[in-house]
Amino acid sequence: MAIVYATMRLSEVVEEHPSLIPVINRFGIRLGLGDKSVRTLCEEHALDTDFLLTILNTYLNEEYFPEKKLQTFHISLLIDYLTKTNQDYLRYQLPNIERHLGYFIQQSPQGNQSLALLGRFFASFKAKLIARIQEDEERRFPYCHQLMKGHLSSELAKGPQQPTDHPTDDPIEALLEDLKSIMVKHLTGAFDDNLCYAVLFAICSLEKDIKQHNRIRYRILLPMITSMEQSCAETRR
Repeated sequence: MAIVYATMRLSEVVEEHPSLIPVINRFGIRLGLGDKSVRTLCEEHALDTDFLLTILNTYLNEEYFPEKKLQTFHISLLIDYLTKTNQDYLRYQLPNIERHLGYFIQQSPQGNQSLALLGRFFASFKAKLIARIQEDEERRFPYCHQLMKGHLSSELAKGPQQPTDHPTDDPIEALLEDLKSIMVKHLTGAFDDNLCYAVLFAICSLEKDIKQHNRIRYRILLPMITSMEQSCAETRR
């Protein structure tokens, strides 16, 4: 299991695990890392080193998920990171898949029904992901900020609709699985293999990202919201 430590040069970590590039970007750390350690870069960017390391290691390793440690961080850190993750999906990852997929379909012979199906599945996935991001921005995260202030009015107490299923049942993850399955198992007719690979790579990258961050969403953030709701309710008694 790969573990990142504060004394490691972040450039060496990223060279070995380039999938971490969008993750560090969410913390304001961009390429051109030089030979600086994780701790040094965190100090330069006024970041919580322990939080960054926990996120990086959680992202790198499916078997690594320190729930108790994550629960010790202030909820504002989690919300800020998840907000930036959502922004990354909207600004970069969704447009990247859409651009590659559009070109893939455009450059393939017309009338390929499997590609038409792929396009419909992506449109459905995109709509659901954007709806969840809007729910986060308009209701869930503002609700969390109100709870942090100790506010639990009768309207706030209703809260946003919270997912209660296990993250493996997440509908967004399921749609990405369907997209990947269509490409791997069900593509037919003539198509460009290189363009197909570009689409599949982009889908797999986003799938890993969402899967890892759903663990934070479901297993850390939601229990913290429930705990704050209970604390606010007890304070009002």
